[in-house]
Amino acid sequence: MGIGTVVQRLDLGYFVRPASEAGGPEPRVEPVLAYLVRHDAGLILFDTGIGAADPGTEAHYRPRRRGLESALGSVGAALADISLVVNCHLHFDHCGGNPLLGSTPILVQKAELATARRGGYTIDALVDFPGATYEEITGEAEIRPGVWIIPTPGHTDGHQSLVVRQSDGTVVLAGQAHDFASHYGSEQLARRAALEGVEQPLPAYRPWLDRLADFDPRRVLFAHDCSVWEPSHDVLYG
Repeated sequence: MGIGTVVQRLDLGYFVRPASEAGGPEPRVEPVLAYLVRHDAGLILFDTGIGAADPGTEAHYRPRRRGLESALGSVGAALADISLVVNCHLHFDHCGGNPLLGSTPILVQKAELATARRGGYTIDALVDFPGATYEEITGEAEIRPGVWIIPTPGHTDGHQSLVVRQSDGTVVLAGQAHDFASHYGSEQLARRAALEGVEQPLPAYRPWLDRLADFDPRRVLFAHDCSVWEPSHDVLYG
């Protein structure tokens, strides 16, 4: 199970997060990354890039897009090859390419879709477009042999991550569960300290980290950080 499964990262552009949101004196340029999962049962696309937005949003984030079709072509795939789309959440920089995929099933948490449809949350035309076909998930689901959707709320209440079993271990596609690999690593260490009985005070960590730990991930990949988290086990390099 997962022996032939391959995960490929797609560069779909970047945007500029204003200083007011970046937590410092300067703005921050962040990548927008999607992931193609090559599974025996078909190609799964995790996130689809930056969608067209209203003028205010465009001016606020100054996005630069790389077309989804071009990005897929660079790894030898096409829009028509995609059998499933999984969005970590439905903000415009994660679901922007969904309308290009026609009636391809989109797997999303039921709570996330309900929030998006209430308005004032994302770009409405990226959610309900001609041919849009949603499969609503409530909680955890194994969507293909060795591929699981795991709820990872925080950035949004309906945020979800994808766990992919591969021959050399498990990869977690964490979306925006954390903005940076370093933030994920910090919470992992906080969890480890708590489990090892270090006295309080300790930093808090997301409770779903316990569930992800059940899969013993070898790598965790993110939507807005090119860095990759790997466990701090002793490893021989070279």
